[in-house]
Amino acid sequence: MPDAAAKALPDLTGFTRSEYDINGARTVVHTIGSGPALVFLHGTGTFTGFDMAREWATRHTVIIPYHIGFGDSGDADAIDTAEDHVLHYMDLFDRIGLDGFDLAGFSLGGWLAAEFAIRQPQRVRRLVLVAPAGLVVANAPAPGLFEIAPHELPSYLAHDPAVALRYFPQAPDPAFDARLGREVTGFAKLIRNDPQGNPKLAHWLHRIGAPTLVLWGAEDRLRPTAQAHAWMAGLADGRLVLVPATGHLVFEETPAAARHVTDFLAG
Repeated sequence: MPDAAAKALPDLTGFTRSEYDINGARTVVHTIGSGPALVFLHGTGTFTGFDMAREWATRHTVIIPYHIGFGDSGDADAIDTAEDHVLHYMDLFDRIGLDGFDLAGFSLGGWLAAEFAIRQPQRVRRLVLVAPAGLVVANAPAPGLFEIAPHELPSYLAHDPAVALRYFPQAPDPAFDARLGREVTGFAKLIRNDPQGNPKLAHWLHRIGAPTLVLWGAEDRLRPTAQAHAWMAGLADGRLVLVPATGHLVFEETPAAARHVTDFLAG
């Protein structure tokens, strides 16, 4: 049986790990595959890992940075808003020479990907938003971060709660709890002014010029599927795909959904 420390970490076998000092912030990046660059920005909890990237790596060099304050990256007092994270990624991508790349993001990462594409549309070839957070949708609000009882969380993460439960330890695991707690705290900082995200985001979505795939679980309770239509209304070139019988953890519950991404990027 793996020890608690091992269980707290996602399986990154086959990925190459790099570490950068970006304006004083320790930033860890994992890379896999070969081909055109595809940057993936992760969600709040990194405990599910990035197995979908193995599918993408057959056609792309998949680059997965850990956000500051999440995963293996360090903390930085100066980075505590979505805007700060975007500016940090501008610096990181400058450092590693990324330009004209595909960008994808899940949940929190989808919010950051959209904010990045608004500010630097010339750098994003194609954009993929997977159940993104950040958009304030009055008629379909997301549940509050601390409103979901722990025993109910699996049913919010997956249409079949058993799928989500596979990623949680069956016995007390302080390392798992500490890692996830740090990441939830990092997200909480970003929504301290508005629990739904950025109330100005909808106003600026028109600046995203790249063709954009909006990919969503048809049964998502954590980011209500109805929000997908609000995203589509603001995007100049959006394409919506709803994955049947799937909750928030789109790629974990329906691994075949990863092919929607590679097919879209090949278009």
